[in-house]
Amino acid sequence: MTERTINIMHAEPSGPELLDMAICGGTVVTATDTVRCDVGIKDGKVTVLERGLERRAAKTIRADGKLVLPGGIDAHCHLDQQSPTGLRHADDFYSGTRSAAGGGTTTIIPFANQKKGEPLRAAVEAYQARARGRAVVDYAFHMIVSDPNEQVIGQELPSLIREGYTSFKVFMTYDALRLSDRQMLDLLSLSNRERALLMVHAENHDCIEWLTDALKNAGNTEPRFHAVAHSAIAESEATYRAISLAEVAGASVMIVHVSSGRALEEIERAQRRGLRVFAETCPQYLVLTADHLDCCGFEGAKFVCSPPPRKGEDQEALWGGLDRGALQIFSSDHAPYRYDGPTGKKAGGDRVSFDRIVNGVPGLETRLPLLFSRGVQGGRIDLQQFVALTATNPARLYGLYPRKGTIAVGSDADIAIWDPDLDVTITHDRLHDAMDYTPYEGMTVRGWPVVTISRGEIVAEDGEVSTDAGRGLFLLEDRIPGAKTERFAGRLESRKNPLQ
Repeated sequence: MTERTINIMHAEPSGPELLDMAICGGTVVTATDTVRCDVGIKDGKVTVLERGLERRAAKTIRADGKLVLPGGIDAHCHLDQQSPTGLRHADDFYSGTRSAAGGGTTTIIPFANQKKGEPLRAAVEAYQARARGRAVVDYAFHMIVSDPNEQVIGQELPSLIREGYTSFKVFMTYDALRLSDRQMLDLLSLSNRERALLMVHAENHDCIEWLTDALKNAGNTEPRFHAVAHSAIAESEATYRAISLAEVAGASVMIVHVSSGRALEEIERAQRRGLRVFAETCPQYLVLTADHLDCCGFEGAKFVCSPPPRKGEDQEALWGGLDRGALQIFSSDHAPYRYDGPTGKKAGGDRVSFDRIVNGVPGLETRLPLLFSRGVQGGRIDLQQFVALTATNPARLYGLYPRKGTIAVGSDADIAIWDPDLDVTITHDRLHDAMDYTPYEGMTVRGWPVVTISRGEIVAEDGEVSTDAGRGLFLLEDRIPGAKTERFAGRLESRKNPLQ
């Protein structure tokens, strides 16, 4: 890594000179710089970046030989939600945020899910109640809009956006959630007018249904056929259509959990034409393949998610997209349904058809180590790209920057101290979620966060994670200015980003 001499920066004095904490001897990495300096923290904020802070701090953390990175932001995860069929996630805001902290993530953005016929504001308020007093690290919300009726379009959604709920997700598949093209156009037009960001789950519903019926009629019902039914063609067609609708409406759009090279081609084609198209991928698409759904009989259900893991060539395409900046965000899409029990993968029994297996895989705690090991240590991306993908770009796109997503004077002291040479074999018993499995069981990664700090407080250290429920803050107020400025006026932090 390239080092440079750091300029000495100080915050305006606001109290005693003594710092609450200093992280000393480490290498500080942001999305644009790698520097050798100490980090001084007071009242939950970074207040000074310079060397020699040991004697100025009430508490000193030695980080010699370690990397000091911004705490991760997982901008796409699901906690304490109910599936359209009534199955509930294993993780609530307590277990989920503990798991996040254990993997170096200090901010999460899950979803308040509107059910058809339910007021959108009621969905948001109900989700607030489920989160209140539970989170260990900070959090914000996206909304899921499944019923964009006149009340939602004309009153509720504009009001919620102006209050700071500035991003919302729609689905192009699933009977209980999918919207028509006309409904998407209405929402894209609104998001353009209100300077919000629409997130799209892009899969062609009718294509999936047609393939599912054909497979089942031929007796092909095992978990591995989920990957056949959810064809990469269905994803790329829907991606093209979502981008086209956004272009008609003059809106920006975020394509979430991109899994295939074909979908990435549509995204890059639009970006080259200057359209404001953002995109995200996830660990399961870089580490798992469709072959995992074909393992050990029904245990392939552990890897069922939508879109599904695909082929090796799709993995290679996505790695290239990360390096080129075509994919700006790396999220977990943590959807924690247990394997055993009445609310998970086996809810209908262990012989149920693939289309009745609940969709989703866990990944909050393993997201960052997998990308660090396979990406940074594997020579596919560098440290600055790692920080941009996992912290800075999510903060910018979702209105949390510069409070979150970087290490800078005045930013929250959300920091993960990494041992880049620590080899860890992933097993579920070392993780902190409420699941009964991890899809990455037995995989070895090089590099793991050994200390996680949230607003100046240690919340994870050497595998021990805080049990201080309720210390996490809801970040609504900080999203309001970000929605108006940083997302569209500020550039994303990637020197290879075609949108700069």
